[in-house]
Amino acid sequence: MIGLQEGAGKGAKKKAPERVFSLHLTVVGSEPRVWRRLLVRESMWLSRLHDSIQVAFDWFDYQTHAFNLDDLRFGNPLKRDDLIIEDDRDVSLADLDLEHRARFTYGYHFSEGWQVEIKVEKSIPVEKGLRYPHCAAGERAGPPEDCGGLEAFHDMLACLKETDTELGREWREWIGPDYDPAACDLSKINQSLKRLNK
Repeated sequence: MIGLQEGAGKGAKKKAPERVFSLHLTVVGSEPRVWRRLLVRESMWLSRLHDSIQVAFDWFDYQTHAFNLDDLRFGNPLKRDDLIIEDDRDVSLADLDLEHRARFTYGYHFSEGWQVEIKVEKSIPVEKGLRYPHCAAGERAGPPEDCGGLEAFHDMLACLKETDTELGREWREWIGPDYDPAACDLSKINQSLKRLNK
């Protein structure tokens, strides 16, 4: 679409204002549910959405990832006989036509099998003064990096409640004293998201 330039005639098309998408992200199978609401510009690269998801769930990007959209995969580039993953640095959210897509998924750490369902809630105008991406809401801390997958994460949550048991102490020592599974620190997440743009 051509932007309206100075001196352009009446027939020139005005560039449509950029949209923001509200995305609801849920760690598939987490109980209690771990989720975030991210507000992102449609011009965002898919690779930057990957970075934002890592920040939102307090992961460290140590492992492979891929976005799954029907039969298409975008993420760490890979070409094998049974699997092709295209580079997510070459695709923006606008390219995905999210206005007509209800949901897609994000896989992380293939050996542990983390899946994040991404539901496209709505598109909204850009809010003046708000930095994007922005985490508007969420519940509970993300599963710790390298904790062993969904089943191990649920075992960890149960053991952390049993502070007097050997397993409870071992998990607490591994995870550190500051990890609170019930906490979702939006302020900390948004401070880290701001650093993505620097």
